[in-house]
Amino acid sequence: MSRPRIVVIGSSNTDLVVRARRIPAPGETVLGGSYMTAAGGKGANQAVAAARLGAEVAFVGRVGRDTFGDAALAALREEGINTELVARDESAPSGVALIVVDEQGENAIAVAPGANDHLGEADVDRARVRIAAADAVLLQLETPIATVAHAAQVAHELGVRVMLNPAPAEPLGGDLLAHVTVLTPNEGEARLLSGMRVDDADSAERAARALCGRGVANVVVTMGAEGAVFMSESGVGRVAGASVRAVDTTAAGDAFTGALSYALAAGRPLSDAVRFASTAGALAVTRAGAQPSLPTRDEVEAFSPPGEPER
Repeated sequence: MSRPRIVVIGSSNTDLVVRARRIPAPGETVLGGSYMTAAGGKGANQAVAAARLGAEVAFVGRVGRDTFGDAALAALREEGINTELVARDESAPSGVALIVVDEQGENAIAVAPGANDHLGEADVDRARVRIAAADAVLLQLETPIATVAHAAQVAHELGVRVMLNPAPAEPLGGDLLAHVTVLTPNEGEARLLSGMRVDDADSAERAARALCGRGVANVVVTMGAEGAVFMSESGVGRVAGASVRAVDTTAAGDAFTGALSYALAAGRPLSDAVRFASTAGALAVTRAGAQPSLPTRDEVEAFSPPGEPER
């Protein structure tokens, strides 16, 4: 059986991570414990997540001509990801994320986008042949929104599934949403996009219904340990979360979205794909770091899966 082909268009960052007893309040200094540097960025994370699960992945992005850029490209290539469409930016450094992780595994993140801010429509157009041959195109919001919208339009016109992880959260126009096949917001992102309260499964379902009403074919609202709610033309469903000990939640959403794109591109129905993705996300929070935490397909399939959909 051929491997699912996924094109990821998005960000690449280097994560500088400090573990601390708690996340500092504004104006406060907290002495931390361990420090680590790891490859990150929502786009690169999702590319690695899909590749480790068995997809054939091509990454479209920008990094600086610096040591962080060298390391980012090397990490992607080590995962078997095609980097021919990653540009080296001569005028901006590679993106960097400063991350503090507390004892419960929660985090606070500040990002300096660097070269990611220069990803443009021309970068997408250079990938047109690769997009046309793909089973899915995966997008996020750590690059300019005009570039994201252009990529969604190009993939839509070519008849390719468009998956959008709307993170970091920002308002989105109807023209972009109309080109999205699968939208994967978390509770906060669903709240912003729908304008509705989202704090439990029932309210997540209402928000998903509203977003489908704005033209999105399928919506999956992730709720961390509480699981996920999904809605499509065939109806609504819920998947329970897995009970795990959280070490670091950085990239849990990326693990979920990368796994969902892989499962859908491999031909799984949405309900099965959401269960598979929920397991991948749960495994990711049990390990430190962004890309280091992302599981393989064998690990996901060996893990006791979350419960069946409640309905």
